[in-house]
Amino acid sequence: MRLAEEFLLLLRDDDGALSRAPEWTVRYALGGAVLMDLALEHRIDTDAQRLFVIDFTPVGDQLLDPMLAEIARADRMYDALHWVRHATRRADEIRNTALARLIDNRILELSDDRYLRIFGTRHYLLKDEETKQRLTERIKSALLADSIPDPKDAMIVTLADGCGLVSQILSTHELDAAKARIKLLRRIELIGRVFLEAIEVAVQPAAGKLDKE
Repeated sequence: MRLAEEFLLLLRDDDGALSRAPEWTVRYALGGAVLMDLALEHRIDTDAQRLFVIDFTPVGDQLLDPMLAEIARADRMYDALHWVRHATRRADEIRNTALARLIDNRILELSDDRYLRIFGTRHYLLKDEETKQRLTERIKSALLADSIPDPKDAMIVTLADGCGLVSQILSTHELDAAKARIKLLRRIELIGRVFLEAIEVAVQPAAGKLDKE
């Protein structure tokens, strides 16, 4: 599975609604997930000033190739923060593609009880408990073990942490034990760090308004 698909599995609540995080953070996570997967596929790389294409060959994946093409045809090089913010524009497309794939692969099943398909909430029922369990175990291992985590596991931890989902995976005791590890994993990969920075920057204006009230 791609990171966007894994993230959506974590986003499900017990009723199957995708409601465990605010929409604006979800949009950052979905865009960031695609950029992270492009890095894992060795199509893009980053440094402190730039995010750039190192291999223009399409991945052959509908989730990743539109973003790769967009970065490739940009009029100039931009930093990773620009692309994390820009990727939020594709969030709806990324979400729909990832959900369709999860349904096609029989990991989720759509239960659409909306009135006239407008009012109400779509619910995505979990059909493949084993896949979700493996994902949870990978995250717990990345957070509670001392070994160096797989890069993809560090990335999904960063996405989950940025959207407040880690507390849905770990017990209170495990969460306390994992605090130092979470801080470490937040620094381990540049796109992940930039994703977290983008969320922090986005929330500052709202926090400023609350301080003035």
